[in-house]
Amino acid sequence: MKTIREGTAGKAKLRLVATGKEFAGVINEGGKIVFQTRGDDADAVWAELQAQLAQSGPEWFGWAGARERFLHWFAGGFHSPAYLADERDYKLTAKARLEETTPVEEAATGSGHGEAVLAAFRRTNLLYPVEKTRLQALLRGSDADAFVRAAARFALGEMKTALPAMERLLRPHDDAKWTVVTYLPFLWRPEDHIFLKPEVTKDFASRVQHPLEHQYDAELRLDVYESLLDLASQIRHNFADLEPRDMIDIQSVIWVVGDYRDGREEPQA
Repeated sequence: MKTIREGTAGKAKLRLVATGKEFAGVINEGGKIVFQTRGDDADAVWAELQAQLAQSGPEWFGWAGARERFLHWFAGGFHSPAYLADERDYKLTAKARLEETTPVEEAATGSGHGEAVLAAFRRTNLLYPVEKTRLQALLRGSDADAFVRAAARFALGEMKTALPAMERLLRPHDDAKWTVVTYLPFLWRPEDHIFLKPEVTKDFASRVQHPLEHQYDAELRLDVYESLLDLASQIRHNFADLEPRDMIDIQSVIWVVGDYRDGREEPQA
């Protein structure tokens, strides 16, 4: 037998295997098989596994469930006061300050922006404290200008060359992370770029069955980011009636759907 697809939903693990003559699907929870099925069509067997989970609990949701979970927390969608206060406004404040101190076009060729960019990284809670601490050595060192220029070039569309340049500069500081390399482009150009928080994004991709679930790699490869942009495009399509404005709204869908938990706070309008 050969495993051809796997997924997770809370404590449940899904597995689809090819037996040679047909396809078998299994749901396992805590080491015990709680559901199994067989069929001649791989997609149909996988869909049956998803349907079974959808009937048994809220952890596996697909696109319809993702919308339902987002609206559970923010019934007014992207334009509700609660959403603006919790998820959008502070990012816009950080973006405005970055544009004021370090415009992207100037950053792409200029110098001396290390301290202002370090302040931009510190202005939100999107990165872990240890990631911010490691950036201090880089942005106060001799490679600061090179890193800022590479990040700006990435934001302006030169991703193929800028991504490996950022990786090379971050590696000695043990900070070559997707969170770090996508942060500045996300603030500079949220109409084009999205912030990548790996675990919650992989979880979201698995729950809506997007290929990023399997294509993700911690290695900073352009194809991984391009897969993320495709996921963002699908989110925009599935949430189009809620009128998302940019990648700030798109990334918030991933975060709200994947990270918010019942009991954290009362849902808001």
